Amino acid sequence: MTVNELMEKVLSGNAVTREEALGLVDAELEELCRCADIIREKICGNYFDMCAVMSVKGGRCSENCKFCSQSSCSSAEVPTFKVRDEEYVLADALTRSGKGISHYCQVASGRKMDKQGIRQVCENVKRIVAKTDLIPCVSLGLLDRDDLIALKEAGVQRVHNNLETSERYFPEVCQSHTYEEKMEVMRLAHEVGLELCSGGIFGIGETWEDRIDMALKEAEFEPESVPINLLNPVEGTPMGDFEVLTEDEVRRIMAIYRFILPKSYIRLAAGRDYIEDTGLKCFRGGSNATITGNMVTVKGISVEEDLKNIEKIGYSLE
Repeated sequence: MTVNELMEKVLSGNAVTREEALGLVDAELEELCRCADIIREKICGNYFDMCAVMSVKGGRCSENCKFCSQSSCSSAEVPTFKVRDEEYVLADALTRSGKGISHYCQVASGRKMDKQGIRQVCENVKRIVAKTDLIPCVSLGLLDRDDLIALKEAGVQRVHNNLETSERYFPEVCQSHTYEEKMEVMRLAHEVGLELCSGGIFGIGETWEDRIDMALKEAEFEPESVPINLLNPVEGTPMGDFEVLTEDEVRRIMAIYRFILPKSYIRLAAGRDYIEDTGLKCFRGGSNATITGNMVTVKGISVEEDLKNIEKIGYSLE
């Protein structure tokens, strides 16, 4: 199939096969991005989704994810603090409210937040719901059913749990938990009625086959949001000397993910600060969401700059 024919297939409601997706790796980039953006516009409309994150608990993590500065295999310095209380979180959330940001995600280091931490995050969420226009999300590790139900009852709408990469390559990235454990959290989130935010990190030594296999696995779960994080190598981590991806490679990833996940928000997330245009070409090539402001451990793009650029492209934030 040509790229245009494959676009028409997606617009007709049919799924892209693995073979067809792999064929897009060699497609002409501008044509690929043009068709991806047509899919985005016709299926998702012209709304752009912005999310802000805040670190609700920081410090060295028990898990050994090789890309993360907080992991047990990292020697990078990271700030350490206990779970933030509702006054702290609300003060931060109020600085994001009323600016066109839709979702606000509390992110914690660690394999899984304990029950006391869950109770505190629930109190934080209740204050966010009562005092801001933000939709609460959380990224708290390998949560169980009771945790997810408590968070939903407090007002959480969406749970973040990245697959990170393909099932084949995942053991090369992390050995302290499994792919199946991640997928179980995603299944439980669906069962209790929570939305899903699940994507991965790119530039960690994965192949194009790994990238496409992860997208196809994500498609099985139909996540509302798919964050595309770009490795921004941190000295002291096992991947600290990796080369960053080129802009064209990032654009191709975003466009192919739009073909495989046509209904999801394809969210350009961490690492976009090293792209010369901060992702504007991606936002014209299938991506329709981002994380604005600083990330948990790396620099981001300011809310003001994002608002100006998104308006310039012609997206709506309402």
